[in-house]
Amino acid sequence: MTDPYKALDYLAVDELYTEEERMVRDTIRSWVSERFMPVIEEHNRNATFPTDLIPELGELGVFGSSLEGYGCAGLSSVASGLICQELERGDSGLRSFVSVQGSLCMFPIHAYGSEEIKQKYLPKMATGELIGCFGLTEADFGSNPGGMLTKAVADGDDYILNGSKYWITNGSMAHVAIVWAQCEGTIKGFVIDTDTKGFQGRGIKNKFSLRASDTSELVLEDVRVPKGNMLDVEGLKGPLSCLTQARYGIAFGAIGAAQAAYDEACRYSQIRVQFDKPIARFQLVQNKLVWMANEITKAQLMCWRLGRMKEAGTMKHFHVSMAKRNSCWMALESCRLGRDILGANGITDEYQMMRHMCNLESVITYEGTHDIHGLIIGRELTGEDAIL
Repeated sequence: MTDPYKALDYLAVDELYTEEERMVRDTIRSWVSERFMPVIEEHNRNATFPTDLIPELGELGVFGSSLEGYGCAGLSSVASGLICQELERGDSGLRSFVSVQGSLCMFPIHAYGSEEIKQKYLPKMATGELIGCFGLTEADFGSNPGGMLTKAVADGDDYILNGSKYWITNGSMAHVAIVWAQCEGTIKGFVIDTDTKGFQGRGIKNKFSLRASDTSELVLEDVRVPKGNMLDVEGLKGPLSCLTQARYGIAFGAIGAAQAAYDEACRYSQIRVQFDKPIARFQLVQNKLVWMANEITKAQLMCWRLGRMKEAGTMKHFHVSMAKRNSCWMALESCRLGRDILGANGITDEYQMMRHMCNLESVITYEGTHDIHGLIIGRELTGEDAIL
């Protein structure tokens, strides 16, 4: 199965994108095929990330791609979403790496940092010279980030931070960390150089999911941070605004994983022969492929609309919840159906189906679980809060 990847576009959604958006998407698609796909199998086996490709990603302009200035590409929201789609077609770990860098680290610096902080970090983060991580989740506080135990206490011209963060993408490779902490009766964010005394990133081992991704624990022991490195935002508004940006990218990204699953399953069905004919000729196989194509197409249209709303300034966090929830669910189900079509071959890493499936078990969980996003949408629909 060495045929070039062919993305599904059943309803000619391509026509809804601008020429620049299609060009950006096709550039990233080609890069993923030519540079990333040949190495992902080995990195997935070895639980490593292809750090040698980071400078190339910087040259492509994928880090903070929709941000303006400071060396960022300043692309449309739809173009930035399509970048995530193509990256996740390769692997969720690749898209996660780029999402954390741009949406969770560069965005808060761009939105809430002083000009000095922006100038110090953003240009080098745009090129990939500096890698960032985002410290919000703690071992005992995932869906309830407001209960975090990490604390920051003022000490002269500095703050001293103590605590820990868990499930942190890029945590052990990062040069800079955005860390959220309880501070003076509210939650504040801090930009921390990871070589600061008392700061440590420890890799989390033995993962079945997101193996080609650096997932870590952050430990902060009397970490001294200048007051100028505190972000100008208070409460959960700060971290949740970052998560809205990242969830937007996930909504597009999961479509890429589903596209990969559909493409592999469809091509396999045309060459796998049973009972003297390709299994693509059997009704049960066609029905699975139709379900996949149907849900991918609906997700494409939802995310296109979401992107245009984002560009118009009308997108709300609960709109992103619906798209993230839908895309992750349909992508995971697509992988399960695709694995079924591949039969026993589907459990080997000679094919990508199980890698995407395992990755999506994390993607459907992080940055708001499927159920929590359902409650966010339910609150908007009914006016009743089922979370608190």
